[in-house]
Amino acid sequence: MTDYKSTLNLPETDFPMRGNLPNREPAQVAAWQSESLYQTVREHMAGRPKFILHDGPPYANGNIHIGHAVNKVLKDMIVKSKGLNGFDAPFVPGWDCHGLPIELNVEKKKGKVGQKINATDFRQACRDYAQKQVEGQMADFQRLGIMADWENPYLTKDFQYEANEIRALSKIIQNGHLVKGTKPVYWSVGGHTALAEAEVEYENKRSKSIDVRFKVLDDKAFFERCHHVEDHLGEGPLSVVIWTTTPWTLPANQAVSIHPELEYSVVQVEGEKGPERLFIAEAMIKDAMDKWGFDHYRVIAYGRGELFDLVTLQHPFYDRVVPLILGEHVTTE
Repeated sequence: MTDYKSTLNLPETDFPMRGNLPNREPAQVAAWQSESLYQTVREHMAGRPKFILHDGPPYANGNIHIGHAVNKVLKDMIVKSKGLNGFDAPFVPGWDCHGLPIELNVEKKKGKVGQKINATDFRQACRDYAQKQVEGQMADFQRLGIMADWENPYLTKDFQYEANEIRALSKIIQNGHLVKGTKPVYWSVGGHTALAEAEVEYENKRSKSIDVRFKVLDDKAFFERCHHVEDHLGEGPLSVVIWTTTPWTLPANQAVSIHPELEYSVVQVEGEKGPERLFIAEAMIKDAMDKWGFDHYRVIAYGRGELFDLVTLQHPFYDRVVPLILGEHVTTE
C-alpha cells in the first residue's frame, strides 16, 4: 500500500502529543522559578504607571481549599492583565499568622500555657506552626501557576510588620481618629479572647420564660395617648407586661421597649386579686389570655407603639422609675 504521508504538506509542532500534566506542570513551575520569571517581568515593567493590588491574606492554618484557589487565581489574572496593558503591577502575597485556630492547634500538641508550657515557648511554637503552614500553602499556590513575589511575602508575624502596625495606630491616634467608647463583645471563656460575630455559633435551646408586670405610674396621662371610649377606662391597676427568657437581668432593668409600628391594646381582665388592665401587643392578645387563663376579657383602648414613647413605669421590685422606649428590634414572634 502506498504511503502518501510524505507527499502532504502537514504543519509541524514542538508540542508533545500527550499532555502528561502530572509531570509537565511541576516541571514548568520549576522552570519559571529557576529562571526568576517574576523578577524578570518586574524589571521589564519598571518605570510604568503603578497598579497595586492589595492581597488580603489567607489564614496560615491548614491546606488551601477551593475558596483560596479561586481568590488567588482571579487576583493573578487581574495582575497579569494589568501588566500586559502597560502597568507596573507587582503581586506581593501575604498571610495572616495570628489568631485562635493557630493557638488551639498548638495547644493540642504542647498543652495549655501555664500548665505544660510557659508563655514564651508557647508563642514560639505558634510562630513555628504558622511558618510551616505558610510554606505549605505557598507551595500549593505556586503549583497553581500563580506568579508572585514568593521570596518576599508579607507575614503578620514578622516583627517589622508588627512594629509598622503600632506606628500606623500611633498616627491614627495622633490624627484624632480613634475614639474611646464602650461596646459589648462576645468572649470565649476557654480561649481567653474576644470573638467576632462570625465565630459565634448559636444552638437552639428551650428556655424558661417569665411574664412580668411594670405598673404604669400615671393612668390618666397614659389613656390620653390611646384611642378609647370616653369614660370607659376600665378598672384596676394598669400594667405593661413584658416577656423575657433572662429573669436574672430584671434587677438591672433600666427600660421597657416596644416597637413604634406595632399595634398595642389595653385589655381588661378579672384576676385572682380582682380586676386589672394589661397593656400588650394586639397580635399577642389571644395567646397571652390563653396562657394566663383569662377566659373573659375585653379591649378598652389601643394605639400604635409610637404613641407611648417615654411613658413612665414602676420597676416591679425596686423603687425605680423605668421609661417605655421605642425599639425596632421588638417583635411579636
